[in-house]
Amino acid sequence: MTTTRRTLLAGSAAAAAGAALGAPAAQAHPRPDNQPKPTVVLVHGAFADASGWNDVATRLIRDGYPVIAPANPLRSVASDSAYLAAVLATLSGPIVLAAHSYGGIVATNAATGNPNVKALAYVAAFAPDQGETLLGLQTKYPGSKLNEAALDFRPYDAGLVDGYIKRQYFREVFAADVPKATAELMWTGQRPADARTLGEPSGVPAWKNIPSWYLVARNDQVLPAAAQRFMAERAGAQVREVNASHVAMISQPFAAAELIKRAAR
Repeated sequence: MTTTRRTLLAGSAAAAAGAALGAPAAQAHPRPDNQPKPTVVLVHGAFADASGWNDVATRLIRDGYPVIAPANPLRSVASDSAYLAAVLATLSGPIVLAAHSYGGIVATNAATGNPNVKALAYVAAFAPDQGETLLGLQTKYPGSKLNEAALDFRPYDAGLVDGYIKRQYFREVFAADVPKATAELMWTGQRPADARTLGEPSGVPAWKNIPSWYLVARNDQVLPAAAQRFMAERAGAQVREVNASHVAMISQPFAAAELIKRAAR
């Protein structure tokens, strides 16, 4: 994304929900019970907002984890990463940084150099190496249906354009395994990303020095599962796979929460 660590594949939805994950060699010993739990920071991606993490956050909060889900500005890789880095700098103690989709490139950059970030958790997310772009990774392997036909580009300032997913493509491409009514609401409230983010190169990746976990969405029509596996293996991540669309944290919140809790131990 090249050290390979053990990959755990769930053979069914039930097995995926209950499968245990091994710990990476770089991980410290489990946290003593009397130590405070790390703060979990949940980073959303494009065409979405922080509410996509609601079911995951509910599970984490119930289990005693401090959780915040800041708004991702979706303006540029550099500025969004700087914004998240500033948010992380306000937090004391250990941090687990979890990201979905475009949020992955933001987290990968924002965590670099922050000693409080102890683990990264990617949920169907971009985990680029230095110099790579979203578009390059999205199209590295066949299978993505997030193409120009599916996108609606709307100018918002001189020379600047936002990208939205068109209504007729939204559920199929983005959220095929959530109820139709839910997908309709998600489309209605989707937050666009500046089109420049697609070709903006990423910086020095935090995953080179921070242990990582990855939840692969096998049925992803935005970021092909093959690309997710490639990035996860390259990062040396502990991997779990689920039969899910791109929004695995919504359709499979238990699996996403369990991955994050594994990263937090």
